[in-house]
Amino acid sequence: MNLFDKTKIKNYELKNRLVMEPMCMYSVFKHDGIPTYFHFAHYVSRAIGQVGMIIIESTGVAPEGRITDDCLGLYNDDQIAPFKNIVDAVHEEGSIIGVQLNHAGRKSTASDGIDTIYGPSAIAYSDDSRTPVALTTDEIKRIIKDFQEAAVRADKAGFDAIEIHGAHGYLISEFMSPASNHRTDKYKDGSVFLQELTAAVTQVWPKHKILSLRVSATDYEPNGQTVDDTIRMLEPVAASYDFINVSSGGITINPPTKIYPGYQVPFAHKIKKAFPNNNIIACGMLGNPDLAAYVIESEQADYIGLARPLLSNANWVLHAAHARRKNDLITQQYKRAFK
Repeated sequence: MNLFDKTKIKNYELKNRLVMEPMCMYSVFKHDGIPTYFHFAHYVSRAIGQVGMIIIESTGVAPEGRITDDCLGLYNDDQIAPFKNIVDAVHEEGSIIGVQLNHAGRKSTASDGIDTIYGPSAIAYSDDSRTPVALTTDEIKRIIKDFQEAAVRADKAGFDAIEIHGAHGYLISEFMSPASNHRTDKYKDGSVFLQELTAAVTQVWPKHKILSLRVSATDYEPNGQTVDDTIRMLEPVAASYDFINVSSGGITINPPTKIYPGYQVPFAHKIKKAFPNNNIIACGMLGNPDLAAYVIESEQADYIGLARPLLSNANWVLHAAHARRKNDLITQQYKRAFK
């Protein structure tokens, strides 16, 4: 495998093994969840920069499911057309594009018209956070319906992929972690919520389109989720997903025990070995092209997810191609920059 290989997922050709990870821009200043011209320019410029697959930032499936008031949403039909403008432009530049659907759960800080936040249990994220209301069974079903309806809107907007955000301490992650889930009903097992949500989304998401799941492999907490727990909870649903996007942490305010280039790759590799039929995205300080290439060429993961490197350099892929002496991959418009 090579970092710059063209690959095919279902009917979609990806121009390389590089993925723009979802990164919140906190730029919906009208608090209506609707993408702005900033979002258009931000994402389309990365397609011009030749990123193979772009995943739009955390997008709330309900108003209280946004991380902040300034986050995107796909909870009403008025939001569809502005997303479609971005999708169409990204396609014009030859990249595929997905949107990350999320419910922030107890980590929601949205307050404009939002009086209540929710979680699997009434446990606040931190001493400075609001305490969530523990979800009833009916409320859980409502949120699953919210994900399902957001998936329908994503399809209408023309997205090639959706990514279900099951990482970083947001609602799905909260159900998966014993640090935040103290329930006594069937949802005490975090895989139950994940299975029901996956079933609902796959009912409406077209079979020919891409479905991804992002997970936190471990919580870095003594009483939290481990990578083995994550693998167990993935077993019933892995076959429904084309990608598993492997991150870590976020369930509490405590950071990872050690942070260094590639620190999350061993988690991705372990999950790849557990699910060889899934495409695994590794992420986390992989902005050095040689390191990114090593992860792919050593078959520890199938794709590289980039976040901050693509924030600082929309043309990271072109520079990486130049560094690897693959100047034929540099687009005509920018060749003069690399002579």
